[in-house]
Amino acid sequence: MLCVLSQTKSSLLPAGSAVSMLRSLFQDTHVQSLMLAERATVYNMLLNLMESREAELKGLGADFVFGFVQSMDGERDPRNLVLAFQIANNIIHRGYDLGKFAEELFEVTSCYFPVDFSPPPNDPHGITQETLILSLRAVLAGTPRFAEFLLPLIIEKLDSDIQSAKIDSLQTLTACLSTYEHKDLAEFLSGLWTSIRREVFQTASERVEGAGLAALTALTSCLSRAILSSDSEDSLNAFLDVVLKDCQHHLCEPDLKLVWPSAKLLQAACSASYRASHIVAAVVIPGLVEQYNSRTQCAHRRTILEVLQGFIHTVKNTSQSEDDGQNVLLAQRDSLCAVVFSALAENNSDLQVTSMRVLSALGQQNGLLLESDVERAVDHLNRLILEEDDSKVSVSVIVCAESLSRLHPTVFITKMVPTLKQEIFSEPMVQGDGCTPSNESSQHAVRQRCVSALAAVSTQPSVVRESAPVLLEVLKSAHTGSGGFSVDEVVAVCFSLQRIADQALDSEETGRFFHDIIIPRLLTLALQAALQGEGSPGNRSPLVEEAVLSAMVGVISSACAKLQPELAGKLASRAVSLFLEDDVSFLPDNSLPPHIQLLKQGGSWSRSQTVCLLMACVCSLPRSVEVPQVERLMEQLEELSITSGHVPSYTSAAKCYAGLVNKRPAGDSLNALIQRSTKRVSSELDSPASPHRTQAFTLLLWLAKGLLLRYHPLSTALTDKLFALLGDPELGPMVGDGFSLLMSDSADVLNRGCHADVRIMYRQRFFTENSAKLLQGFDSAAPDTKSSYLKALCHLVSSLPKEVQLTELPALLSLLLEALSCPDQVVQLSTLSCLVPVLTEPPPALIQQLEALVSRLLALTCSPTMTVRIESLRCLHAMSRFPEHEVIPLRARVLRALAKPLDDRKRLVRSVAVQARADWFLLGSPGGR
Repeated sequence: MLCVLSQTKSSLLPAGSAVSMLRSLFQDTHVQSLMLAERATVYNMLLNLMESREAELKGLGADFVFGFVQSMDGERDPRNLVLAFQIANNIIHRGYDLGKFAEELFEVTSCYFPVDFSPPPNDPHGITQETLILSLRAVLAGTPRFAEFLLPLIIEKLDSDIQSAKIDSLQTLTACLSTYEHKDLAEFLSGLWTSIRREVFQTASERVEGAGLAALTALTSCLSRAILSSDSEDSLNAFLDVVLKDCQHHLCEPDLKLVWPSAKLLQAACSASYRASHIVAAVVIPGLVEQYNSRTQCAHRRTILEVLQGFIHTVKNTSQSEDDGQNVLLAQRDSLCAVVFSALAENNSDLQVTSMRVLSALGQQNGLLLESDVERAVDHLNRLILEEDDSKVSVSVIVCAESLSRLHPTVFITKMVPTLKQEIFSEPMVQGDGCTPSNESSQHAVRQRCVSALAAVSTQPSVVRESAPVLLEVLKSAHTGSGGFSVDEVVAVCFSLQRIADQALDSEETGRFFHDIIIPRLLTLALQAALQGEGSPGNRSPLVEEAVLSAMVGVISSACAKLQPELAGKLASRAVSLFLEDDVSFLPDNSLPPHIQLLKQGGSWSRSQTVCLLMACVCSLPRSVEVPQVERLMEQLEELSITSGHVPSYTSAAKCYAGLVNKRPAGDSLNALIQRSTKRVSSELDSPASPHRTQAFTLLLWLAKGLLLRYHPLSTALTDKLFALLGDPELGPMVGDGFSLLMSDSADVLNRGCHADVRIMYRQRFFTENSAKLLQGFDSAAPDTKSSYLKALCHLVSSLPKEVQLTELPALLSLLLEALSCPDQVVQLSTLSCLVPVLTEPPPALIQQLEALVSRLLALTCSPTMTVRIESLRCLHAMSRFPEHEVIPLRARVLRALAKPLDDRKRLVRSVAVQARADWFLLGSPGGR
């Protein structure tokens, strides 16, 4: 038989040989009496011939189908079933003549429906239940000739109590309906609708419900494709009449649970086609509007609004694809708008939130909101921003305003931006006017909502050109001391500008606006504040605060990261000229002196800390942008990072230096630069009397991070230096904490959003290459420096994916146990977080250390830090699920120790303690755990 199989693959097979082979096979061989491998050979022969001799096989007519049916009948092996289903699929989809054997082909394949196959563990053949289901479904759904046999079978299988059978049946029905016509469904429509309705009404499974709704949509779509003639019945209308009759009355009962399944069924039918949308919406929408107007309870009204929202979304999806562009809901536009505006005027927050969702849905459809409606909507939104304190309402206002502004920017420019600007700059009440702290807090909250709303509606370039200058004016007022803006409000304004940059910079127009207007004005304000900050503390601008400068960095960084190449290069040139050459010519309205010397060593801290703005400009640009005078710039940054005594200044200089190094092209120039910096840093660190050791460590840490991210070969020398510094009595604790920075994502530099060179899995690679060094250093370290090694270890391990932790932690268990005894609470928390995934599947090494682990965890349940107490209790709780014979000896001791956390002053601790003690108490009991 193998010889015959090889012949079927040959292109030299004589004409007519395929027919001869098959006649002999079908007449003389009982396939199902053969062994498994021989049956597989038969199926492969058929597949080969169907590929190479299809015309000859089709010449056999229905005899070929009959022969295949006989060969397949009774097949049980899943490997052979995959082959058999493939043959059946070819017969159906390649136009083979089924003749009078359509029912036989259906019967021989449908006997496996629904598939309940479960592969054995470690199955080498890789055949899954899903593979068989999809293969069989392709056969059953392949031809309308199976409709009279398949549809009754599906109705029957939907009565099953097995969830997988229901889902398979409904999904198969959905697949069939793409090829069926309405005449194929006629006699089964009632049964199919009854079964689908029952599954949606009664099921407790979201998967079954979803499959049922998809089937109803497919069913309605199939009926919608029927071509009407003057003497034919409109099957779609008749079917939807039944659906409406069974579901519509439940929509009048918003306090009962059937309102939602009924709404979902009607929406599923509505989404099937434009015609179905017209039929359903014309009946349902007026009824819902009438229900809303007749109800007085807010809960009922909210439910009706939520149902309306679902129908509006559904109609959007069906009407947009139609050629005439006529919206299904156009006839109900006035009543829908009236309902929405009525709900917006209510004092109930839930009703307001839901109405804004409906308003957003209406706004997404062309023609449903006139300009006058949008203006009215904006008036409501303005009122809610200024008057409503509820956080849910505030969030909904932001979402709704953002949605509407995308389609109606002009209305927001004329109606919202001026109103919010007026409120932001309204004079605050003074104490003599009866102002109370609560009133002042309320005014700050209103300003915050106004600022957030301005950012949210800035979705189009035209709005950005109006809203962003308002936010810049806030920064200018804060700098000059007018308006009474707090530092928190100034930071919030910067966050809003960053949001605008993030969401609206996809257009070249907005990018140019940020390049020409926003960034220069931010730089001007920051530099003016820096010069003013040199005076007495009372005269300092809030713009010199570290929090404000950090927020400005976010704005500039987000804007620069998305600039077009030409603008990016121009900005890099301007920024470098500003910081190296004191070139302030491109800054607007500036009264800056000609020699500001921002990078001068020994200069004022308020000037030198603006280096963070240089970092934002040059470290966020694409790697293809060449930074001018980069060698000189990096020399200045290195010097500032080593000699400055101001923490934000030398930290930002080090970050900027590392960001530039990360993007520099590989080669001798970069290697020489790194070696020079390493030598300078090492000379400072190796000198105990140096006053710049902390600064040198900061530069070393950021430079190591910049090189580590890109897998640079010289990063090893820098990280080895960090490992050596863990034993330094002065810097050791800082170095241990520095490993957290080394392994974590940085928000303002050296991240993918800033186009940094970040290779995948760099954390795992670093851990694999250096964990042994860490262990050796710990073993040889002095007792008073071991905690630094433990810090570093915990930061390294906690940064790894959970899967990697499970494989690596057993080897590090002794150090982790040591870390639990470390007095540093950061070390304790990091260690506990590392232990949690391991305790779910404890390795043998951990079981061997059970006594020591329990002792340390019990000690931490009395920690002064709440989070440490909670995490240690969670670990103890997980240990209660260890094999009983291992933990039973510890039961009494643990129960005594867990009595104290039951009376903890914090509720969260008490809650975790109750769960842990209950499971330890049940250990060894007759019922088990």
